[in-house]
Amino acid sequence: MPQKKNPDSLELLRGKSGRAFGQCAGFLMTLKGTCSTYNKDLQEDKEPLFDSVETVSGCIQIASGVLDTLRVNGERLKSGLSFDMLATDLADYLVRKGVPFRETHHIAGQAVKLAEENKCSISELTLSQLKSLHSAFESDVSQVWDFEASVERRTAIGGTSTPSINDQISQLKEWVAQTESTFNE
Repeated sequence: MPQKKNPDSLELLRGKSGRAFGQCAGFLMTLKGTCSTYNKDLQEDKEPLFDSVETVSGCIQIASGVLDTLRVNGERLKSGLSFDMLATDLADYLVRKGVPFRETHHIAGQAVKLAEENKCSISELTLSQLKSLHSAFESDVSQVWDFEASVERRTAIGGTSTPSINDQISQLKEWVAQTESTFNE
């Protein structure tokens, strides 16, 4: 339909992922507990394997097309940000202050609730309001409400920080090069 704005190709990829995982589960079930001399069981592994290869190959082509034509509207993405997205950062802030995470998760939830009750953004809560939830809050809590800093704080493997993303890209490029050389032999 002409009014439809969501990307069909990404919906198709999401749907195909279920098929691929289903084939994998079936394949693994066939292999489960197969003894070394019961090879007749393995005649059932070919169909899901070939279907998975065909499905994933098609998905790679679709994903490549999506990425080749993708245009990111940064301003529109930024306009969709809201400070309640940083509730985990508020919990992490308290962890850095020495409060156990099992407590900070609950405290961040209380902060979200307090903001809702006051009909304001979580970032607009005053220091005294936050201190009413826990004494570890200090004036530097205002640094939590920075979206870019939030992204850059995620430095673990697979994280969102720039160095983590660059590392993931390097690893992917290396994997693609190795895979290409294997298939070209």
